[in-house]
Amino acid sequence: MVRTGVKALVVGAAGVALLQKTAFVPAPKVQSHARVAAAAGTAAALGAAPAFADEIGTAASKLSDAAYPFMREVDWNSMLYLQKPGGSAGALDWLKAIDSALVMGASMDGKLLKESALAHHRAISSVDGSGVLSKAALTDVDASIGRLIASVPESQTMDVYNSFKALVGSDVPAYLKSTVKGADAEAAYSAFMTFKDTVKTHPITPTPAAEPTIASAKLDAVGAAAGKLSAASYPFIKDIDWTSDLFSVPLPGVTAGAALKAVDKAILMGAAMDPKLLQEAVMAHHKAIGSVDAKGVTSAADYEAVNAALGKVIASVPTTQVMDVFFAFQKILGSGLVANKNYATFNQGGDAVAAYKALMEFKDVVKAAQV
Repeated sequence: MVRTGVKALVVGAAGVALLQKTAFVPAPKVQSHARVAAAAGTAAALGAAPAFADEIGTAASKLSDAAYPFMREVDWNSMLYLQKPGGSAGALDWLKAIDSALVMGASMDGKLLKESALAHHRAISSVDGSGVLSKAALTDVDASIGRLIASVPESQTMDVYNSFKALVGSDVPAYLKSTVKGADAEAAYSAFMTFKDTVKTHPITPTPAAEPTIASAKLDAVGAAAGKLSAASYPFIKDIDWTSDLFSVPLPGVTAGAALKAVDKAILMGAAMDPKLLQEAVMAHHKAIGSVDAKGVTSAADYEAVNAALGKVIASVPTTQVMDVFFAFQKILGSGLVANKNYATFNQGGDAVAAYKALMEFKDVVKAAQV
């Protein structure tokens, strides 16, 4: 899986995970600023959520009041957030941590997940030139994330906490603190700890996702097509060293602001996905992670299951939204530099060409099944 090199996306993903991991365990003060930076960073880079009177929403408002001065001191356009935190963890170590977040995400209430995605979408429109969103958007996004965390078992939150805690070097918090005003970071952290207590004491029972509205025959057709795609493309997948540092290199010439606009289209697409199919796709990825080898390659069977799950979940959204994502990322990828670099690095004996042809056939089947 190629990491885009987008600071906003990385901060958003890492921020959600670190917000989750700090939700129930007060950390030593030396680590406070890294966690506040990441948690608040999720909101700053990406957020706004539905406003209604509840305890978590009220707590989010208090958190924003205390954290906003700190938020404004952070340069969210910095490429610092693309750097791997200090420590010796490799790609597969990070994959295991991400897996714990996937399991947690699959347990979240589908309606709240959609509302949070749309909250992040709305907040992007309020981001200024420094990458800072409005205070109101910060409140809404923190509230939406808090509700999501409240909808999952505490044990899963702790799994995420422990997984990421093991990967972040002990020097990271102190360094992040040195880049802002210490007093403001301390105030934000203190408010964050109060917020996590509110989240912990106000659990939300998730509602099971309803069955997909897409006809089962169409879903079966996508599954069958995924088998053909997987058989044709698996040799290419095995050619690639998925632990390569190449996937951590920022996209050439792409600013955080430009990348955030592309990410916004993906957020909108995700919000429109069928909750049941989305949950199944997440769990397919979880299972596939369990079979990866030393190069990060999953088994052929799990690879096919992931392709089938992705095809089905893409079929659950309008074609226009899929194309919006395609064109948004096409724009920041530029003239083919990235594609050509990957092709030259990993193509072995035409395997990439065979995989591409199979993908084009697969997308036609998915399009035919689309809502």
